Amino acid sequence: MDDFLLSKRSVLVVEDEMLVLMEIEDMLADLGCTSITAVATIDDALHAIESQAYDCATLDLNLNGSRSYPVADSLRDHGVPFAFSTGYSDRGITEGYRGRPVLHKPYNRPQLTAVLTALLAHDPGFDSSVPALAG
Repeated sequence: MDDFLLSKRSVLVVEDEMLVLMEIEDMLADLGCTSITAVATIDDALHAIESQAYDCATLDLNLNGSRSYPVADSLRDHGVPFAFSTGYSDRGITEGYRGRPVLHKPYNRPQLTAVLTALLAHDPGFDSSVPALAG
């Protein structure tokens, strides 16, 4: 899949597992993303969204035992396309959020590329679903 859409993009990564976060950062840098903001808590994510514009985001569904839906709402309100990431099944996603793309951990670079490219191929305010990708 063409990953040219990821070149020079600003990406927010919300992830509470440090090793997973480092892997995602490496993959995004390899894909040409020039600005990668990594945060591990809901409060830090909300602050980051208010402080900077992002082209897209990945959002861990479970952050230290709390669902990340407030972050999902803020991303949606700011017109930032995003995908959830989770080590669990899609069944754990609450009804109002089930149409979002899902990256199943552990995921690889081609899976990350496919999801983010699909998100960026649409207008920033795009709110329809992109098919969830299995890991």
